Amino acid sequence: MLKKLLYTTAILSGIVLFSACSGNSGKKQSGSDEFSIADSALVSDAPLELSEEIIGDVIQNISSPVEMAALIKQSGVDFSQKILNKPEKIKDYNTSFKRALNLGVLSADLGYINTFDKNTIVVSYLLGIKELSESIKVGQFFDFNSLKELATNSNNLDSLMEISVSSFNKMDSYLREQKRSNVSTLIVTGAWIEGLYIAGNVIQQTKDSELINRIGEQKDIIDILLIILNNYSKDPNFAEMVTRMEQIKQAYAGVKITTEFGEPKRIEKNGTLIIVQDEISHVEISQEQIDAIVKEISSLRDFIVS
Repeated sequence: MLKKLLYTTAILSGIVLFSACSGNSGKKQSGSDEFSIADSALVSDAPLELSEEIIGDVIQNISSPVEMAALIKQSGVDFSQKILNKPEKIKDYNTSFKRALNLGVLSADLGYINTFDKNTIVVSYLLGIKELSESIKVGQFFDFNSLKELATNSNNLDSLMEISVSSFNKMDSYLREQKRSNVSTLIVTGAWIEGLYIAGNVIQQTKDSELINRIGEQKDIIDILLIILNNYSKDPNFAEMVTRMEQIKQAYAGVKITTEFGEPKRIEKNGTLIIVQDEISHVEISQEQIDAIVKEISSLRDFIVS
């Protein structure tokens, strides 16, 4: 079943950030950086082929890295900091393209850290998020002093999550208004890839069937992300991401997903009775296929954080 992407981390976790931005060609910068996106593209650009509403709807179906982190914890595997990106690498990300991608990566890392209650290392990731978010002009939505105070006390984790959700929702609205969907797209992609990368590392250790099933379900998400990334593919950086995402899609080619619809359930939400369709996904995936998928995800993740 596809799960809604939710905000969290010790300031984030899976991200629903979308606005609008078609693919402008980015300026090629000097040095070894192979990505670039003009800072002006963070503010406005040409009309979208996809509407804001369509982008917002499809992104709602992207699986949350926090859900993945919860499954990882349930598998019984120990927390491993070595598989996460390092906040000190932020200084190497000298284009807006790389910063937005790695804002997503560090956000997913923080979701993983938060799930395991590792509050001793939360602050360094919060500071990394702060630097990256400010560099792409969205840092104004976070009260980092309050977040830092909450992050250092495990008793405040619920409050930390609540504030994080509120902050990212405000950021989402702002990005929509400012026509900056390209930034949102990169953050979402970075978070999603990092969540799968962490899960893939655990699968290699445990062969956990529930995690394997959840990664298998992501086959549908590839198509969603490719639709949106292709929307900006006139920019060579986005075109590169599309090419690499296509390699992951190829690894998923033989995976089969069937959906079983159960009886609709009635639930109360905010005082209103609503009907929810119960769905169960069945995934057919071999060990060879999962190995190929994890390999391609790791390749793209290494490309993002390099």
